[in-house]
Amino acid sequence: MSLQRDDSGGTGMSAGSDALGDRFYPLYDWLFGEDSEFVADIETKLAQARMTDTVELYLSRALGIGFISGLSLWLIGLMIGYGLVALGFIANEPLIGIPVGTGLLLDIINLLRIPAVVFFAGLFFGSIGFAFGFGSMVAIPYSRASSRKREINMLLTDSISFMYALSVGGLNQLEIIEAMAEADDTYGEVAREFQSIVKETEYFDIDYRTAIRKQALETPSDDLSQFLTDMLSIVNSGGDMESFLEDKKEKHMRTAKQEQELTLETLELFGEMYMTLSLFPLLLIIIMVIMQMIPNADVSDQMLYMVVYGLIPMIGVGFMVLVSTVKHDEPGDGYLTMGNTDQRTETGQEGGLLSLGLVEQFTGRHSVFDRIKNREGTHETIEVLRQPHIFFRDHPLVTLVLTLPLALVIVVTALVNGSAPTSWDEMLEAPIWGTFIYLYVPLYITALPLSIFREWNVRHRNAVVNKLSEDLRKLSSSNDTGLTLLESLKAVSDTTSGKLAREFEMMHTKVNYGMSLTEALIEFNNKYHIPRLARTTRLITEAQEASNQISDVLRTAATASENHDDIERERKSRTRMQIVIIIMTFMTVLAVIAILKTQFIDTMAGLETGGSGGGGGGGAMQGANLSENIDVDMLSVLFFHAVTLQAIISGFICGYIRDADLLSGLKYAVGLSAVALIGWTLVA
Repeated sequence: MSLQRDDSGGTGMSAGSDALGDRFYPLYDWLFGEDSEFVADIETKLAQARMTDTVELYLSRALGIGFISGLSLWLIGLMIGYGLVALGFIANEPLIGIPVGTGLLLDIINLLRIPAVVFFAGLFFGSIGFAFGFGSMVAIPYSRASSRKREINMLLTDSISFMYALSVGGLNQLEIIEAMAEADDTYGEVAREFQSIVKETEYFDIDYRTAIRKQALETPSDDLSQFLTDMLSIVNSGGDMESFLEDKKEKHMRTAKQEQELTLETLELFGEMYMTLSLFPLLLIIIMVIMQMIPNADVSDQMLYMVVYGLIPMIGVGFMVLVSTVKHDEPGDGYLTMGNTDQRTETGQEGGLLSLGLVEQFTGRHSVFDRIKNREGTHETIEVLRQPHIFFRDHPLVTLVLTLPLALVIVVTALVNGSAPTSWDEMLEAPIWGTFIYLYVPLYITALPLSIFREWNVRHRNAVVNKLSEDLRKLSSSNDTGLTLLESLKAVSDTTSGKLAREFEMMHTKVNYGMSLTEALIEFNNKYHIPRLARTTRLITEAQEASNQISDVLRTAATASENHDDIERERKSRTRMQIVIIIMTFMTVLAVIAILKTQFIDTMAGLETGGSGGGGGGGAMQGANLSENIDVDMLSVLFFHAVTLQAIISGFICGYIRDADLLSGLKYAVGLSAVALIGWTLVA
């Protein structure tokens, strides 16, 4: 069995777990043979997950963990079985009903009854414990390999565009592979696959053809495996690498659009499913309310509570998990590093009060650096106090430091003053006010500022890529005329408007004051830290280090950016329809529950009041008999809470479908909950 390298730090197992694996190795050797397909499959997944353990040690450790968890649950099962017998839950009666007559056989059965119950209870729980412990360990490499496969497939199109641009820029095959391996801050798991190729050639004295062939077999992505196999055939035959990469780039761009189309069609199906499932609790509520009116009907209030506070959130969370299986966020954090050169662009990624930059690396060595840090901290604090909105725009989550304590103080103050309900009966008397204090006030105080500053942050950062494709085309045209890349940046900034043009002008100014163009580009990228922008910036920095005439590279970057724009426009158009469906579903639930409250429940309550006051009307008495089991106040609270929970959950689902980010759903949750509050205030 081979030992797989792991550039990400291995599995994180301690020496104790290795000792556990050594102890259970004889059990592994007894259970699994040399030609076990299960062992071979686990070994493949360990390699694909880049985990350092040998398959023997890993499965031995899994058996040990399964044994420990099984033994623990076995003891618990013994105690449960004995408790069932001791407390009389299992009486001394026939368990199966097979007649055995009298005599010795019956005495033996009665003697073994209790030990058998205890034994089988322990065996049942012990089996569950072993299956859980062993199964969870076996599932880890499968999960990691699947996660790596997903990221590789998402980044492969841009990675091939990156390699094609480098080939257009004049780099040979080995230089392209090495550049790809060094771009792990941008291309993530794809770059790590190429790192394995480079390390095979550097440390194991293997030629790069063999290394490519080996990595094609070990990678978890079938698409990357096929690409490496085709690349190897071009290398062996001495074919044109540039034409090969251009063909692959076009193919994978088409594939990316097709996969996006499939994802959007799946989301449309999920939207229709949610519309049906979200109406199911409403149907249950209506049925149970009607059932409560029927005399002797066995419908308890607890079932209504379970539907409102259990089923509605469960359906929302389940649907969100379902969407997450096909809707993935963009991999990468958008930051670039300088490698072995000046680290200033790395340390200044965050900037401002939360990160004081390069001086933090030297604090504590000499007193002068401590004084510099204190002065810098004072300066940044003054800047934050002078322009707090800019600070919160750049760090939206910091608003929670202020809003969470404020919301807690308001709720506690309301409790102390006695203005907030302190019991369920008081909540029934003032349902809107009680829900407003306990739910709506904390929601609005925390979510409203966070959503505002987050949206501002996203729009502020995304404004720089609105004209990215167009400006890259202009840079390419300027570079074609003989201007250097730096001169092209200045020419485009002078003739173009927009945030990106101003950033081009700033980069030109920085270079004139002594900064290298590579540093200026990376510092510009880290200011906005958008993964899409990072890939474009990485492409330009790699190309401009080799030559100033990179018009072909810029055109390639513009083509990749335009492909991304097309996919993004299609995604926004299609997901907008899903959001409309979800919002209309919520409005339907709100309208139906409001009609149920005003036209049915309140009418029945009025009939009951009229019947008790009139003293003898036949219709009124019949209404009283139908409505005597209905608690109108309790139903009003449950209805209000149902539409409120539906509003909040629907809002987060809208945001997740739109941007694959839960925080994006804050604005929808605030808006829909406000509709629920205003609508129910008018109804009640």
